Amino acid sequence: MRFQILGPVRLWRGSTDVRLGPPKQRALLALLLAHAGQPVPLHEIVDALWHADPPATAANVVHRHVAALRRLLEPELVSGTASDRLVRASGGYALRVTGDELDLLRFRALCEDARDAARRADRARAVESLVEALNLWRGPSASGIPPEVRALPVFTAIDDEHVVAVKEAAGHLPTAGAALTERVLVTLRQAAAHHPFDEALQARLVELLAAAGRQAEALETYRTVRTRLAEEIGLDPGPELRAAHRAALGQTRPPAQDPAPALARAETPDRSPPQSSAPDRRTPASVPSPTAAPSPAAAATTGTPATAGTPATGPAAPPAAGPVADAAPEPTHPAQLPRDLGAFAGRQAELERLDALVPGAGEPAQAVVISGMAGVGKTTLAVHWANRLAPGFPDGQVYVDLRGFHLSGAAMSGAEALRALLDAFGVPVGRIPAELGAQAAAYRRLLAGRRVLVVLDNALDSEQVRPLLPAPDGCLAVVTSRHQLQGLMAVEGAHALALRQPDEDEARALLGRRLGEDRVAREEEAAAEIIGLCERLPLALAIVSARAALNPGYPLAAIAGELRAGHGSLDAFSGEPPLADVRCVFSWSYRALTPEAARLFRLLALHPGPDCSVAAAAGLAAVRPRQVRAQLTELVRAHLLFENEPGRYSLHGLLRAYAAELVEELDSGQDADAAHTRLLDHYLHSAHAAEAALAPHRERISLHRPAAHTLPERFPDQRAAADWFDRERAVLLAAVEQDVRRGDGGYGWRLAAVLELYLDRNGRWQQQRTVQTAAITAAQRGGDLTGQAHGHRALGFALSRLGQWDGADEHLHRALRLSEELRDTCGQARVHRYWAFVANRHGRHTDALDHYRQALELYRSAGHLNAEGSVHNEVGWTYLLLGAYDKALEECGRSLAVHRETGDPNGEAAAWDSLGVAHLRLGRLDRALDGFRHALALYRRIRDSYLEADTLAHIADTHLAAGRTENARAALGQALEILAGIGHPDAEGVRVRLRELG
Repeated sequence: MRFQILGPVRLWRGSTDVRLGPPKQRALLALLLAHAGQPVPLHEIVDALWHADPPATAANVVHRHVAALRRLLEPELVSGTASDRLVRASGGYALRVTGDELDLLRFRALCEDARDAARRADRARAVESLVEALNLWRGPSASGIPPEVRALPVFTAIDDEHVVAVKEAAGHLPTAGAALTERVLVTLRQAAAHHPFDEALQARLVELLAAAGRQAEALETYRTVRTRLAEEIGLDPGPELRAAHRAALGQTRPPAQDPAPALARAETPDRSPPQSSAPDRRTPASVPSPTAAPSPAAAATTGTPATAGTPATGPAAPPAAGPVADAAPEPTHPAQLPRDLGAFAGRQAELERLDALVPGAGEPAQAVVISGMAGVGKTTLAVHWANRLAPGFPDGQVYVDLRGFHLSGAAMSGAEALRALLDAFGVPVGRIPAELGAQAAAYRRLLAGRRVLVVLDNALDSEQVRPLLPAPDGCLAVVTSRHQLQGLMAVEGAHALALRQPDEDEARALLGRRLGEDRVAREEEAAAEIIGLCERLPLALAIVSARAALNPGYPLAAIAGELRAGHGSLDAFSGEPPLADVRCVFSWSYRALTPEAARLFRLLALHPGPDCSVAAAAGLAAVRPRQVRAQLTELVRAHLLFENEPGRYSLHGLLRAYAAELVEELDSGQDADAAHTRLLDHYLHSAHAAEAALAPHRERISLHRPAAHTLPERFPDQRAAADWFDRERAVLLAAVEQDVRRGDGGYGWRLAAVLELYLDRNGRWQQQRTVQTAAITAAQRGGDLTGQAHGHRALGFALSRLGQWDGADEHLHRALRLSEELRDTCGQARVHRYWAFVANRHGRHTDALDHYRQALELYRSAGHLNAEGSVHNEVGWTYLLLGAYDKALEECGRSLAVHRETGDPNGEAAAWDSLGVAHLRLGRLDRALDGFRHALALYRRIRDSYLEADTLAHIADTHLAAGRTENARAALGQALEILAGIGHPDAEGVRVRLRELG
């Protein structure tokens, strides 16, 4: 009998995997195993199984579960006979197990062997024992039992033993030799993923990666840990982690690890939170605007200059005898523009575009609409540009804040705005008509034949602006709005400038103008971090600059630390409302939305990736695509969403944070969870369909039915599927990471499984390594052996692609063991195929043939004929490597026949390509080209670009063998175009070949 608790709780009687019954019964077994033969009092069992609210019958239920476990453990036990296995003791129960039966006891014995070896200075033996011990782990201890039981200290302590063993193994490695490094790295990475805030563990990972020559990965690991510490618990890395970082940078070498302290720590793991060396983060209770007058502060942000509302009038005009329509007075020449902001910086490209739109004397009037999201600096740019243009408009410059997104919600009416404009030109109130149409006509007559600059700030919509446009003979209207005002473009011929965030250099210049170039130059790194955390939004930069300006002795690094600690929320951007508070400014745009668009905006905070398709948004909102398109369009027009390319939408980072706050405040947890499930189902089922289109006959995972209102994509061919993967790759990878970090991991490992083929074909092996490592973590946390098997198998193959052979072998071994436990014959077969690939890469072709033999037997037992055909082709390729070309032709011919029988054009094309290579090696160039042309036609028909490029390279080889250099160059050129287009690493090799051909 064998018991497992280091991972999912399991029991084997001989080779039989025993079903453990209901959750509480399984949890009881885990509790008894965790105490490994020691009695557990009944009251502790009750507390563990029911936590704070046990029923009156709890003790009786425990007795029933004990009786059921006894029947599982000793089925031959006669009723009424005392058990030798599960016994009553000390007012409770104990489960008698030996070190050969329970993996926990075996683990502890191996760890003790390692410590004995360390005391004898036999570091290599110590590491070997620890690696053997760590190989017993299949995930967090007792995974799969109810989470409230799994959270008990007894299981946490077992997990701590695992972490301590990992640290010990890493600590001994510098004196144990490099051969064991890869084996320890596998486990160290997984432990670090499970314990992201254990700084000592993260430091060991950084040190070991650097020692293994992977400095870039070591530094990236440090950056990830530092960001997570800051974002989630508000701390900076401690001394040990910083020392590992410096060592990875090559600045210092960490002191040699003394195993003795590590052993001391092993006995009593430190569970106190890491201490921060961050500076004091106290900040003033409130941060006022950086200037006394509200106008510059507003202009510096998005905003609203001090002249907001009714403009100041010019000199009074003499009274006239009749209404304006009959005898207009000579107008005054108002000069109402708000003063330019002294700290204005950048926007050179936008200013040049705007300058090109200015009409010359006598040319028709124009309107220019500057639109953009809240806080992006529309008013700042408009006021700066208007001040530059003012000398060219000698008949007056007027400014009106239309209050389209004012805090009060009361936008200025057209009549109110026209009265303000007429008043600015000195028209007496008594001569201003009462009716809107008459006011607009009087306004246009007043400006006819003159050059006047009209700035209409903060417009709500086109209808609000249209009556305010000046006469068409040389005047210019500059309009700013958070909406796109497409009506003005369509009807009035207005020009548009959609304003985005400034670039890095412009954002730095903005900080320099506000804080002083010297201060920014002194803390260049902190300034860059501030810009990144503000996501280059001018309003956010202005608020942070105001805080820094009010505290000139406060280091920028401390301000960056505050932003880092609050990243993901808007707390760090709360200044004096309304204009210097990001939430307040964003709220003006949000309140103007229809309820349907407002709900979609909130739910988009749940989306994991950089951009979102129409179908994904429809699933998220549980509406039809036609309906969601209207909502997306409303959000784009409001500049709460960006349409980066047709049909793909993204949120600015600070808007995402605002939407996340709203969804938490306004949407129930049940509604948010349901929306998130629909979104993940959309991506999982779409990716599953895309994988099926890429390789219809490949074995794949099965899925549950998608949630109601989910809209998975469908793909007519391989090219459409590959294009979808190209568009959604970043989103899918982010979805895996999000589910691993915040969900239960079930979606994470499944998404990783359906991504494997696409990532491998496109040479994205580093991404494959990352996503499959996350998948293993997710599957282990959920106690899902199938997910673990998929993850280890895919990760092993990815590591082999990257030349990390030891790690590949370790993961493939784990995948095989898991597939055997699951009786997954196809999974076992694929592991052997991957091992054969590794063996061929090392020139061990006989070993490869043995693995292929085992794969064939497994596929035959599973009745998977098409997979057998693929293995025959791979066997043929191995014979090619051995120089046994006749055997290669025989095996590839079998493959061709099988794939024709099963109707698999991909497999058929692969067989034709291998046959072509065999004929090429035999010098039969015409037959080789015939095979390659068959393969090429099939690959083009099914739109498999990568393998099309591979066959083109083989065609080039054949032309070179025939002395046809130009034909070879043409084929390689086509291959390079394909590979470069998909970003495949093989492109560089083809470039080299082309250069060699001259």
